[in-house]
Amino acid sequence: MSGPPLVELRDVTKVYGQGESEVRALAGANLRIDDGEFVAVMGASGSGKSTCLNVVGCLDQPTSGAYLFRGVDVGALDLDQLALLRKHYLGFVFQSYNLLARTTAVENVELPLIYRGVSASERRARAMQALSDVGLESRAKHTPAELSGGQQQRVAIARAIVTAPQMLLADEPTGNLDSARKVDIMNLLVDLNRTRKITIVMVTHEPDMAEYTTRTVLFKDGVVESDSKPGAEDRTVVRSGSDQSKGLP
Repeated sequence: MSGPPLVELRDVTKVYGQGESEVRALAGANLRIDDGEFVAVMGASGSGKSTCLNVVGCLDQPTSGAYLFRGVDVGALDLDQLALLRKHYLGFVFQSYNLLARTTAVENVELPLIYRGVSASERRARAMQALSDVGLESRAKHTPAELSGGQQQRVAIARAIVTAPQMLLADEPTGNLDSARKVDIMNLLVDLNRTRKITIVMVTHEPDMAEYTTRTVLFKDGVVESDSKPGAEDRTVVRSGSDQSKGLP
């Protein structure tokens, strides 16, 4: 018998404000995500897609309903347990990269390992490996100002995967990039999903970026309006995994 899904939302609501200022960002959302999926979460502004990602990432809590991670009710966890869940199981990638400006690429990637208490030598080795995995080992000593937008996003992805998370949550990861760099980043995410079996949940407003994923969930008015799953082999990858992970700008 198979185990519980990686992620399950059951009739989740999220309400901000009260009275006339009340905003119902989620209005009874139901969603299941299994291990190894690459899910695009789409919808118009205000549809609930970003709120859904925040709930799944334990950055926000539902007003009602239940969020289960591997069958465990996340709502029953205390703050310390939530922090441990984020630290040991989840990785985050944001549109704005969120890199420390005066810190080198390898030092940025090391940050999550510092919080885990990993020794300096092991931190450096694992960070360098993560940079190598995203094709940026040669840029390890560069600060963000010395890197292109695509390179900065690769550093951010390296930082997200250095802890070997079970799930990567990406919020508009290609939103600040030009067309060529968008392709580079999506090829990298596809490669991580295929070879590392990392489950990826990506919020995007770009249909052409969603085509790289194995499933598209469309939100409208705080609920899932449609859920399509064309299949992993339908993805079009412009560069092979071995090509895209080495030396791209």
